[in-house]
Amino acid sequence: MLAYLLPYKVKFVAALFALLLTSLLSLAFPFITGKLVDRAIAGPEAIASGLWQAGINTIVLILLGALALQAIFSFFHSISFAEVGERSLADLRRDTYARLVRLPMAFYSQRRVGELTSRISADLSQIDSALVGTIPQFLRQMATLLGGGFLLFFTSVKLAVFMLLCVPPLIVVAVFFGRRTRRISREAQDKLADSNVVVEESLQGIFNVKAFTNEDYELGRYRDSLKAYVTAVLRGARYRATFGAFITFVLFGAIVLVLWYGARLVENGGLTAGELTRFMLYTMFVGGAMGSFAELYSQLQRTLGATQRVREILEEKTEQLQTPVPSLVPSADGHHLKKLRGDVVFDRVSFSYPSRKDVEVLRQVSLIARAGERIALVGPSGAGKSTLVSLLLRLYDPDDGRILIDGRAAREYELQELRRQMAVVPQDVMLFGGSIAEDIAYGKPGATEAALIDAATKANAHDFITGFPEGYHTRVGERGIQLSGGQRQRVAIARAILKNPAILILDEATSSLDSESESLIQQALERLMQGRTSIIIAHRLATVRTADRIFVIKEGQTVESGTHAELVGMESGIYRTLSELQFDLR
Repeated sequence: MLAYLLPYKVKFVAALFALLLTSLLSLAFPFITGKLVDRAIAGPEAIASGLWQAGINTIVLILLGALALQAIFSFFHSISFAEVGERSLADLRRDTYARLVRLPMAFYSQRRVGELTSRISADLSQIDSALVGTIPQFLRQMATLLGGGFLLFFTSVKLAVFMLLCVPPLIVVAVFFGRRTRRISREAQDKLADSNVVVEESLQGIFNVKAFTNEDYELGRYRDSLKAYVTAVLRGARYRATFGAFITFVLFGAIVLVLWYGARLVENGGLTAGELTRFMLYTMFVGGAMGSFAELYSQLQRTLGATQRVREILEEKTEQLQTPVPSLVPSADGHHLKKLRGDVVFDRVSFSYPSRKDVEVLRQVSLIARAGERIALVGPSGAGKSTLVSLLLRLYDPDDGRILIDGRAAREYELQELRRQMAVVPQDVMLFGGSIAEDIAYGKPGATEAALIDAATKANAHDFITGFPEGYHTRVGERGIQLSGGQRQRVAIARAILKNPAILILDEATSSLDSESESLIQQALERLMQGRTSIIIAHRLATVRTADRIFVIKEGQTVESGTHAELVGMESGIYRTLSELQFDLR
């Protein structure tokens, strides 16, 4: 947290200075009040020394002036701490999100979206509360405690020693309750994250929830997760309440005892009435500061629990960006990778997902796609086709073997530049909640309107887009829900056309579409595949007949390869069997 405060250290130090002045001025109140009491008791004939030769009216004016200055400095430090805290938190939010989007796919395969959004929302909100409120309040009460303690000794050493005898048990109890509170706070944050996961999953899959009439089931899941969260929170509240009650009893008990002992000293002439008044006011100030530490300490413990979860994200290892290779050349907008030819080679590639290392998804897979060729990957579900695409995009790196692009190992390319030369048109198109124009421009941020329209026209999307009242500015809704499946597919193709990739990946791009939409999309795909290396994943074999080469993947291995005619001609071949089954179904 201090690291994020450093960029604003000037304002932060100024706020600390104003906070210190506010605390000192508040401590002047008991001192001046005590003098006022002594001056009143002594009467007008009393002769005081120094400043206190002044009359009662003058002392009251000094007191009001001190209060006015305190109010001014209090306003300044409140505003300054709020600004520093919010700006620091904004930086922390930015860095946390930046870390999240740069983490490798292996991280996401072991996390749920709801849990991660909880880190951004609930945990960072807890840190926000600490930066803006808890820490400044803690510092102020600490200054009041230290300054008040010094002035207590300055007023009466006997009374101060008598009062401080109750401090050691407070420290022991605070340490015990603090540790318990931190553990319970972290547990509560985890339970809250679990409840957010339920909301995230059910709302993202709301169609399935309603289709299976599982509203009550999802409500039960959410109710159970909330129950666990409330249980953890209430357990923490009980600890905090017990701690607070103990502190209150000890503090007010101490005040009663100090008042008794002080009254005895006044009776014996060891203190004046004004000094006793001053001491009791300081005692109340110090007691209030110590009493507030119970809640402030609990809040800081909860914040530490939140920061631990955020730090876990910030300390995760991101995808490594390689040093630019010689194939990088300068351009008007900086360095970029030369246009790839598109030669792709998988050389005896083996791979297992990090979350299940015991299951080998790919085993010694070898295949070649020459520049400009169309190759198809077919085979049963779970054979490893999509995994090959993930390795090509370097979402993961192979455990064994090599992937070569234009004769160079994929690892040697700068990661972002390599991915900029690839485009994916998936089966389940993910559109963002902005406008159609923004979704198409996702392929090339900053593209001109003319380029967007040209890409949409080539994707057979321009006509249906201009049919909307708002045209290219039509909002697509959450995940593109306002568009049909065929329309979303054509927007995805327009996005890929705009990107102008050297390597194109089509993952079941025409499945689950009506005949008219499929025809329009096939035309758009034909334009898109012209002059590019295209890798087509398909279950429907009719879509891959024209491929230059077809690779049949089964149980993580390449078992057959060839053209459609060659594979159909293989007696007892897997591809031929699949073809006969599909044709029979027709």
